[in-house]
Amino acid sequence: MSAGSGLMRRRALLRVIGAGLAGSAMVRPGFAGSPAIIADQDGGSRARYNILVGGPHGGRMDRWARASALGMRTALSAHAPIQLRTVGGQDGVTGANRLQTLVVPNGQTAAILPGEASIAFLAGDPRVHFQPGDWIQVMAGLSAALLILRGGLGRLSESAPIRLAAASPESPDLAALLAFQRLGASVVPIFGLRGAAAVARAFAAGEADAVLLTGEEIPADAAPLAAEGGIPVGTLGIAGESGDIVRDPLFPHLPTIHEIADNRGAPGLSQPLDQAYRAVAAASRIDFMLVLPHLTTSAKVAIWRQAAVAAVASPALQSAAAASAISLTADGGAASALAPLDLPSGALLALREFMFQRLGWRPS
Repeated sequence: MSAGSGLMRRRALLRVIGAGLAGSAMVRPGFAGSPAIIADQDGGSRARYNILVGGPHGGRMDRWARASALGMRTALSAHAPIQLRTVGGQDGVTGANRLQTLVVPNGQTAAILPGEASIAFLAGDPRVHFQPGDWIQVMAGLSAALLILRGGLGRLSESAPIRLAAASPESPDLAALLAFQRLGASVVPIFGLRGAAAVARAFAAGEADAVLLTGEEIPADAAPLAAEGGIPVGTLGIAGESGDIVRDPLFPHLPTIHEIADNRGAPGLSQPLDQAYRAVAAASRIDFMLVLPHLTTSAKVAIWRQAAVAAVASPALQSAAAASAISLTADGGAASALAPLDLPSGALLALREFMFQRLGWRPS
């Protein structure tokens, strides 16, 4: 990521949100010491709506929570404040645990979480006490997932293993490891490369051959890699209406990993592992998701989803999304985007066996 470009984008996002919040008391920031149990404490029509933010104050989820609350305030809470409550670290695991175990499903509280929380669940992280399949999807912000390969697709035919720059087994880079498995290519992860700057340095030094770019800064992140011979070869694609993987609308000229694999005649994955790959790929593309807890009534779900549809159409959220290269989706679109996360037990077992056999991954 270019530090200047990233800072400019974040400042643009904050300006958009700040302009909407100026003069408004309808969105109230949370704090680290928020009550452990979030419930309807006000009663009646004056009850506050809450958004539990899975991440630190001032972090990515906090910024999207503020923008979302701003967009939803008229449809959701015209005469009562929307309370934002931040909790936990940037991977969202603590926030997701809070949603699953301590939030009363009375329709007053939703949570905004990063895709990394779902990857932690899929990988079997022992900190996890939630199941993404239980959540009710309201809205999501999706990024692309772009695979950069030094030398382009010709590198797949070379005998030397491809060195993949990766943060950890529980990061979106897990999707890239599965993608190379789908391509029938030998890959060695280089773990510990956290952040775009570290990845770019490793790539420039010739210590890594491949990078999966996700998130809000893909064009800026791709520039230094291109200068060192990195070529965009494909994307993880998106789930189409029929459940098939189709080309990412943000990069329609690039094939999906499935297309490349089919053209190469790659043997493919077992059905359980392919399901797991689709789930990890979907999670890696989720920049943020707004969800309700299990057992929230259909009437309350409808209220939140109606508000989310209004938010997605609002100028403030549209501007924030455009500044960050994020595509917004609500209601049925959000449900489709998050549907792959609801994996059967066989697919979860296949993924964790793959991680153990290929990575020696033993969650501790």
